[in-house]
Amino acid sequence: MAEPRLSEPRLSQPPLSEPLLSVRDLVKTFAGRRSRTGRAGAPVRAVDGVSFDLAAGETLGLVGESGCGKSTTGRMIVRLLDPTSGTVTFDGTEIGGLSQARLRPHRRHLQMVFQDPYSSLNPRQTVARIISEPLLVQGASAVEARGRAAELMELVGLIPEHLDRYPHEFSGGQAQRIGIARSLATSPKLVIADEPVSALDVSVQAQVVNLMEQLQRELGLAYVFIAHDLSVVKRVCDRVAVMYLGRIVEIGDKAEVYGSPAHPYTRALLSAVPLPDPVAERARERIVLLGDPPSPADPPTGCGFHPRCPKAQARCRTERPLLEVVGTGGRQAACHFPEQP
Repeated sequence: MAEPRLSEPRLSQPPLSEPLLSVRDLVKTFAGRRSRTGRAGAPVRAVDGVSFDLAAGETLGLVGESGCGKSTTGRMIVRLLDPTSGTVTFDGTEIGGLSQARLRPHRRHLQMVFQDPYSSLNPRQTVARIISEPLLVQGASAVEARGRAAELMELVGLIPEHLDRYPHEFSGGQAQRIGIARSLATSPKLVIADEPVSALDVSVQAQVVNLMEQLQRELGLAYVFIAHDLSVVKRVCDRVAVMYLGRIVEIGDKAEVYGSPAHPYTRALLSAVPLPDPVAERARERIVLLGDPPSPADPPTGCGFHPRCPKAQARCRTERPLLEVVGTGGRQAACHFPEQP
């Protein structure tokens, strides 16, 4: 059987004047680890002032190296983590400070797909219970919830007769489909997809990505797609936000970000993406960053990227750059010396 191919990329959609999701100055600081002597370590600023908007039906990709704060940002949006400061406004309501009781009516419209399907699915529960549990929490009857679970199994390409099986009886791609079905149980408007295909084989990745795009077209879903695979992000997303050391360093339409990256970190990330043409792959310049990302417990002064940046100057070591528009479009970059399109 021929391997499935990723569908053609969709045209970018401009943000609406009234966004479905609005994140402003989001910060998350974790307490530092205590040493053996009992001394508290320095606090870790995992997310440091993230802001963006997301329109209904749009897909925003969050990309960056491991530890840059992508997953922490996603978990704060769905309130699996409480933000240290900042606001998360979903569908016109600021949900960042709501109590769990007041948050519950909003949760049905805001769901998440996790990276590892097996660790996110309870091995002691049947698939029927896993998918229907969000509905039961929202007050549906057991009969209604099971009927909805059967519909969702069919919607994501699985056999409804397998509802009484357990997660270990499914392949990785099938288990991820179950996770997607669970996220759709309450008919959400927004799904946070945290590395949804990174643990899957390439052919299975294509199946899951195509499924997510199909569901978006049919159901009008909006996605925040968290990933490190830039080739998948290019296929799936309308806009891309590049994160480094807890901050967004570049955000804009994917055509602009991929076609003429303004931030040196974005250029380095894109230079590491393999090209299907061997001649072009050998001819292009590969940007190799020196050293490792700084610790969020001890970030550098000024621009967080300056210790690894080939263009860093004296100003970069003392003054933190802010997101500013680069070029004639709406793309923004946090760099004192951005590449001009």
